[in-house]
Amino acid sequence: MNWEQVKANRRVWDRISSWYQQAHGPQISRRPKLWGAWSVPEEELGALGPTAGLRALELGCGGAQWAGALAAEGAAVIGLDLSGEQLRAARARVPDLPLVHAAAETLPFRSGSFDLVFCDHGALSWSNPRDTVPEVARVLVPGGRLVFNTASPWVRVCYDGSSDRVTANLRSSYFDLGALDEGDGARTYTLTYGAWTRVFRANGLVVEDLIEPQPAPNAPSSYYTCDPADWATRWPAETLWVTRKTQ
Repeated sequence: MNWEQVKANRRVWDRISSWYQQAHGPQISRRPKLWGAWSVPEEELGALGPTAGLRALELGCGGAQWAGALAAEGAAVIGLDLSGEQLRAARARVPDLPLVHAAAETLPFRSGSFDLVFCDHGALSWSNPRDTVPEVARVLVPGGRLVFNTASPWVRVCYDGSSDRVTANLRSSYFDLGALDEGDGARTYTLTYGAWTRVFRANGLVVEDLIEPQPAPNAPSSYYTCDPADWATRWPAETLWVTRKTQ
């Protein structure tokens, strides 16, 4: 595991946490359980299903908007984040929620501790899946689920860095997807569909569903600027994976 990258990601998130919560908090917190950059409701997608009574772990909980919502519905939720500043935001929002300051690549839990591990972008975007997915599989019970949302290959290959816009033109190679430099040594990850599938299979996870959230027409996003403006209603900007541990 690349500890220097983990430290770099932590430095970046500790630095930008306050800005992030101010810039995106109003959209994330508009109502409970909203997926992704266009805030598509869970009730429309059904990715998690009923969670009351489940032992759940959110990887990269940020301000704990998701973890707090699941806890309010009766799940036993722990929020984990690499950034201490993000955990401060979570503590302010949900004072009684159990929080853990740790890297998703080395989860500080016993094997078979959780029925559900989930995140909306979070650690499955900001850590190398080849390090994180094995840890997730370890802490899941047999039959437990990993459910997470991340940027789709489409949004990456259509992103124009010069204008900071997602466009209708292919800008980069699909086959070159992987680590993306976010500055100061930090990285995010977008894998091809095949690469994700191989990581799941290598760790005893089967794909039960691949949901591609489609926002409503004119749905706003504080994360992306698109050209054309309705880009995300025409092409999938995010991939919401629903996987289950087989044994």
